[in-house]
Amino acid sequence: MRLLAVEDEPDLGLLLRDALRHAAFTVDLVTGIQDAEDHLAVAGYDAMILDLGLADGDGLALLRALRRRGAMLPVLILTARDAPEDRVTGLDSGADDYLVKPFHVPELISRMRALLRRPNAALGVVLQVGDLVLDTAARHLTVGGTPLELSLREMALLELLLRRQGRVVTREAIEQALYGFDAAIGSNALEVLVHRLRRRLAEVGAHAAVHTLRGVGYLLAEGT
Repeated sequence: MRLLAVEDEPDLGLLLRDALRHAAFTVDLVTGIQDAEDHLAVAGYDAMILDLGLADGDGLALLRALRRRGAMLPVLILTARDAPEDRVTGLDSGADDYLVKPFHVPELISRMRALLRRPNAALGVVLQVGDLVLDTAARHLTVGGTPLELSLREMALLELLLRRQGRVVTREAIEQALYGFDAAIGSNALEVLVHRLRRRLAEVGAHAAVHTLRGVGYLLAEGT
């Protein structure tokens, strides 16, 4: 899942980015409204975390502009504005959730996952192909009932393919979902990642496999 975090306090922004990445999200961090608009114009995001008191304007202006354009992107406001009327204004402006600073990082992560589990949102609860079962809330993967540990990026790739099971996922779509703008991506990074995931699934005898459609992309399907 790829998130856009809009936060102009440097230390908090880095804390937020690192905590979300550790929780298996891909995160782009920006510090203002214009940077956020630029990122939204070129990348597909599953949700956004939005501070309100930004150096180049009020985050509510960005939120209202998104909703006027018909964007359904889930938005969690993260702000120091704690008055009841501020919460009402934020939610009425189109926010899906509202969290006041200072906040507890695990709560923020749980709220984000809850947003992404809502109907028509990006994050289902349990995904399955063959004997692969991934509980996305608990970040728990089993193969034939036996737990399997994967690296964060291997898990992210598997989750993406599980969500689009039976369909080809292009290389471009995978790279956009798994790597932020600040990630250094080697020319064969995706091939190496796919190879590692295939090896891990083969080692445990999974009844599902990642198939390559040369020149098109990758497909997860039941079988070996």
